[in-house]
Amino acid sequence: MTPSEIQSIKLRFGIIGNAPALNYAIQVAAQVAPTDMTVLITGESGSGKESFSKIIHALSPRKHGQFIAINCGAIPEGTIDSELFGHEKGSFTGANEARKGYFEVTNGGTIFLDEIGEMPLGTQARLLRVLENGEFIRVGSSKVQKTDVRVVAATNVNLLDRVQSGTFREDLYYRLNTVPITVPPLRERGEDIYLLFRKFASDSAERYRTRPITLLPDAVQALTRFRFPGNIRQLKNIAEQISVLETERELDARRLAPYLPQDQTSRLPMLLGPGAPDGATAGYSERDLLYKILFDMRRDMTDLKKMVLELATGQRPQEAQELLRQNSHLFSNTGPASAFEGSPGAEYFLPPAPSTYNSEPAAGYDDEAPVEDIPHETEEETLSLDVKEREMILKALKKHNNKRKYAAHDLGISERTLYRKLKQYDLEQV
Repeated sequence: MTPSEIQSIKLRFGIIGNAPALNYAIQVAAQVAPTDMTVLITGESGSGKESFSKIIHALSPRKHGQFIAINCGAIPEGTIDSELFGHEKGSFTGANEARKGYFEVTNGGTIFLDEIGEMPLGTQARLLRVLENGEFIRVGSSKVQKTDVRVVAATNVNLLDRVQSGTFREDLYYRLNTVPITVPPLRERGEDIYLLFRKFASDSAERYRTRPITLLPDAVQALTRFRFPGNIRQLKNIAEQISVLETERELDARRLAPYLPQDQTSRLPMLLGPGAPDGATAGYSERDLLYKILFDMRRDMTDLKKMVLELATGQRPQEAQELLRQNSHLFSNTGPASAFEGSPGAEYFLPPAPSTYNSEPAAGYDDEAPVEDIPHETEEETLSLDVKEREMILKALKKHNNKRKYAAHDLGISERTLYRKLKQYDLEQV
């Protein structure tokens, strides 16, 4: 699809922006529209998922049929079957007459099921039968009816997580996800944020018969740094608030700041650790938290190696004792033991001694004998993360015949990181 064709679709459906992810989503919607394939649109709340369902319907052979948008989360669980598939007279209390459901009314058209993840399991089974065979049964009836409806679904949650938790049918997920379309959140659309703000500010000015709001460069920068958890819907509300409440028509960053909550203005990672505010890790990405844990583990292991060496050589016993106290949580729970003399009441859980060591003192053992012959190299080899990392890289390269791309994939790191590690461990010639 050419850029001019994508631009034509944007003008027709009032879509503003030039972000690559947005253009790609529009292209996929336009390509799948002429087919009858089921489409699953994913994206955060307020990102404009319904617009893509309208694109699919309007560019399809069903464009002259009926289009109905339904929010599955807004219909009570006890009535959703009746709403979607209809009911017979007397099938439940209040059913004074027979009623057609949405799948019967939209025969030959398109039905948009928003928030599909909120649909009850019983209704999911009925929906799966419609998608597989085009058949449904009204509530209170035993007669099977046919319908020809194209289903476009949307969700702002991870349906695979719902599948894992048992609240969403796995077979329905794969049936809906025939063609996936991902709508990017507003914070990932860069300059589109200011373009949309100007559009909303212009619309508000026309509605309230005032001059449109303009932003100075520092205000534009502050606006584009805002994370917009409510996406386009939130941006529109902010533009309307400013248009109504501000007497000045030109705003700088200071005047704009009250409309942008301070805890959402930065894209930088939140502070973690002792200096972090309470709840700072809430909503933080699992990847970043995993990195933090790995870095902490590596630092703890470095301290432990130092502690073991000092314990073995008898150097700086007080400092070694403090290291042991700080890192006691890293030892396995094999039983209490007094770590040092002179620390009454202090108990630590020490790892079991290797079976190759004799717990009884050897004959002729002298407490004052030098300890230079302790095999520190073995302990270094066991505890060093760098050595283990080097060994794993060598194994991965050997496994994939020195093909670095596949080795990096097997190790779970990027190819660029692998090249850096090869240089770090002097393995570039391998």
